[in-house]
Amino acid sequence: MKLCDDGAVWKWLDEFRGKDFTGEWPTVVELFDITTKRYPDNNSFIAMSPKTEVFTYTQAHEKISRFGNWLVSQGVRKGDRVGVSGKNSPEWAIAYLGILYSGAIVVPLDYALHDDEMEKLIDFAGLKGLCIDKERINAVGKQVEFKISLEGDDSDHPFILDCQEAEELSRVKAVETDTAAILFTSGTTGTPKGVMLSHKNLVSDCFMAQTQMTIYSTDVFYAILPIHHAYTMLAVFVESFSVGASCIFGKRLVISQVLKELKDGHVTMFLGVPMLFNKMIAALMKGVRKKGILVYGVVRMMMGLSGLLKKQFGKNIGKKLFKPLLAQLSLAENRICICGGGPLPPSTFRMFNELGIDFVQGYGLTEASPITHLNPIYHFVLTSVGRSFPLEEVKIVDPDEDGNGLIYVKGPNTMQGYYHNEEATKEVLSDDGWLNTGDVGHIGADKFLYLTGRAKNIIVTEGGKNVFPEEIEDHFQLYDEIDTICVIGYMLNKETKSEGIRALIYPDQKYVKEIMDTHPDDGGDIIGKRMEGIVSEVNKELQSYKKIERITVVDEPLPMTSTKKVKRFLVRKQYQD
Repeated sequence: MKLCDDGAVWKWLDEFRGKDFTGEWPTVVELFDITTKRYPDNNSFIAMSPKTEVFTYTQAHEKISRFGNWLVSQGVRKGDRVGVSGKNSPEWAIAYLGILYSGAIVVPLDYALHDDEMEKLIDFAGLKGLCIDKERINAVGKQVEFKISLEGDDSDHPFILDCQEAEELSRVKAVETDTAAILFTSGTTGTPKGVMLSHKNLVSDCFMAQTQMTIYSTDVFYAILPIHHAYTMLAVFVESFSVGASCIFGKRLVISQVLKELKDGHVTMFLGVPMLFNKMIAALMKGVRKKGILVYGVVRMMMGLSGLLKKQFGKNIGKKLFKPLLAQLSLAENRICICGGGPLPPSTFRMFNELGIDFVQGYGLTEASPITHLNPIYHFVLTSVGRSFPLEEVKIVDPDEDGNGLIYVKGPNTMQGYYHNEEATKEVLSDDGWLNTGDVGHIGADKFLYLTGRAKNIIVTEGGKNVFPEEIEDHFQLYDEIDTICVIGYMLNKETKSEGIRALIYPDQKYVKEIMDTHPDDGGDIIGKRMEGIVSEVNKELQSYKKIERITVVDEPLPMTSTKKVKRFLVRKQYQD
């Protein structure tokens, strides 16, 4: 499919314009209504563990609209805020959409937050009600008017599927320019901010992303990353129901269970983060190596040929050629893999494509709903995070001699602002709609974007060079002995504020166990020397001013976000000089 600058991807909406919606874009509620009309008998929301649950669009629509009516019966009105938090599940999806059906604003909350952290956000958002898994329903939300359990067998609180009001109660419905969701994001930067996204933000971003790849009503999406996060919420949840596709909700990010659900669920659309895809491809190639150098050489040669034919001539022979290998990754039925949430090594990107998978790398941020760039499956660039969308503008501000500068974006997917934080909004969002992403990079040919790193993470070396930690960290992604690495600066000269480069390394615990089991007396020294050896190998690939000068091997996992990014501000605080 070619890029449709004229909006042909969403042209079909015209059939429903004026009847099912009246704005430029349908609201999220109107979009789900339209899909239910188009694909009433398609499966919408599916759970495979711990028990199988399947809702067709008709069944889901009934549950959602009835729950929306129930919320109205409880006094929920347009502009009220109702939270949802819990493990990925069809009930989470029903709660999310039911809140919107009531006319209210949905506030997804990170289930991994500590009770006091969640309570702080609940109070700040002024939530009227809260939908949450039963195991935490008594621990948080002390001030809300009502609580709904997302799981059954909770005698103290109503179960969401039992909160069914059949009567269509009067309400003021939201329009496309109204706030649909408030997403709290701490990312890797510290204090959480409530990103206000309108119905238009979410729906426009959903369809603009489809200009870079075709998705079908027969597709099966897999929601394994936390669904409160903008990436999964939009790119899996909203994308799936925009076209009448199915969405399987995975609860645990455990490789063995992921592979089982990918296979048993016949998943065709798999979205993940770099860590997940790196581990999958590393395990696969390790298995091929065990078959001997000859087999490994032949497989890699055939992969190279497959990649060449796919890239240059659009011929995908890899899907059939490497079907047994793809079956080992439970990707034999997969059409597209999408990677977001951080930089991906070009080698991982390349190998998945060589195996016949249409592998897409993207870029975005919560404040942009969140996707701003995707690599088209028909014309991808390994070193780029993708090309921008129609209806979207991108510019580079204050570029350096290499053309790298702050990335600004503007479009219908740009947030409304931060909830109750006008000062923070003005810092990143101009009066004419330009959003400062905080990331640094440059734009190449054909609107492709190339990332360098985040502006606030820059390390200024003694020679006055700017170094982005992300560029260095990328070199370590395929070393199995390392679980997590975080590159930070340490002060060399307080007067000049020049810094040296330091690496904090948390070794892979399986590797640590193997070494300690076989070398109980000096295992620690062996592990330390191996980490130093890896850093030396990487340093040889780096320019002189980017070389790591100090190494610290840590015993505890580094603090991470729900999408497996290191919380760099906490690491700096913990390991400051």
